[in-house]
Amino acid sequence: MAVRRASHAGSWYAESAKELNNQLENWLGAADLTHGPARAIIAPHAGYQYCGACAAFAYRQISPFVVQRIFILGPSHNVRLSGCALSTADKYRTPFYDLQIDNQVYDELESTGKFERMSMKVDEDEHSIEMQLPYIAKVMQDYKNKFTIVPIMVGSLSTEKENLYGQIFAPYLADPKNLFIISSDFCHWGQRFRYTFYEKSWGPIHQSIKTLDHKGMDIIETLEPAAFVEYLKTFSNTICGRHPISVLLQAAKQLRTQKLSLKFLKYAQSGQCYHLGDSSVSYASASLIVE
Repeated sequence: MAVRRASHAGSWYAESAKELNNQLENWLGAADLTHGPARAIIAPHAGYQYCGACAAFAYRQISPFVVQRIFILGPSHNVRLSGCALSTADKYRTPFYDLQIDNQVYDELESTGKFERMSMKVDEDEHSIEMQLPYIAKVMQDYKNKFTIVPIMVGSLSTEKENLYGQIFAPYLADPKNLFIISSDFCHWGQRFRYTFYEKSWGPIHQSIKTLDHKGMDIIETLEPAAFVEYLKTFSNTICGRHPISVLLQAAKQLRTQKLSLKFLKYAQSGQCYHLGDSSVSYASASLIVE
């Protein structure tokens, strides 16, 4: 049994199950269930001290007794990847309990010939999938032996490939027993991120960032993948999970016969920028329901 370690525990989030449980319970308790049961969520993946409270608004929309399989699509921050990659692990460790990878679905995905495998080192170095795991374990704790996970690292996909993977995932998204978690932060602003777009007519820098992010969020809510691609071309907003988000939009597009509704429920920034020397990262949580 190959087990992926909780490599970011003790730095990006608490290693102690008791401490972590208290934090997650407080954050989930402060979030309202307003747009559920979620078929998919968009949630941030920064250190919990920055985004834990925001992420709770996405996780609060999950109905654990319905969910049997959880797809986690996270961007690759450290390695160049032109497609999507599957884990080589059998289980993912969390401070609460181990999460079991769904090898049957992995076999189905691998049979398409469109997925490669990432090494354990690449897997453990990446944080975008791992930062979703404690929240998954917490929300699903009463059903911990009744669900599996399908972690997928998403590379820098072309629009054509986003469409291709959307078609592959669409049948899974159509199944109410499945939940998709799209791991993404929003604008990374500042010289250290090489992104300093500022529209002065929108107010101070932090307000300009907020307006920019909300333009993107509004477009994502329309579920129009082409409009989101156009938005990214226009503003080059540094949304690190833009490819996983686009794959979700492309998959949703295949479910035209069903009534889908995606809503953003919370927005936050790591700090407020006023000067060009400042920097911040934005976080947003959303839920997609099939009505």
